[in-house]
Amino acid sequence: MAAAPIAGDALDLTLAKLPGWGIDQEKLYREFVFDDFNAAFGFMSRVALAAEAANHHPEWFNVYNRVRVHLTTHDAGGITERDVDLARRMNLYFCQLTSRAPEE
Repeated sequence: MAAAPIAGDALDLTLAKLPGWGIDQEKLYREFVFDDFNAAFGFMSRVALAAEAANHHPEWFNVYNRVRVHLTTHDAGGITERDVDLARRMNLYFCQLTSRAPEE
């Protein structure tokens, strides 16, 4: 059974606790910027392992030092806690790899 989508005020509250994230195309969205391609690819590798373990995979796009991410739970028809959990993990990895705050 799919998790219930987060919507309305609950989604607004969730976004307030996810630095750097917004909504684009009815999905969670963020662009991460790294110092170079190696750092961006290292980030993607770490996220890929966590996503595979959770069986929840991002839609993403990489060019040089930028990684654009969209998160949604397709079988639920919207953003769920699974997306929020992965977004939090991505913010954590970003901070660990760059020594920057998650909203940078």
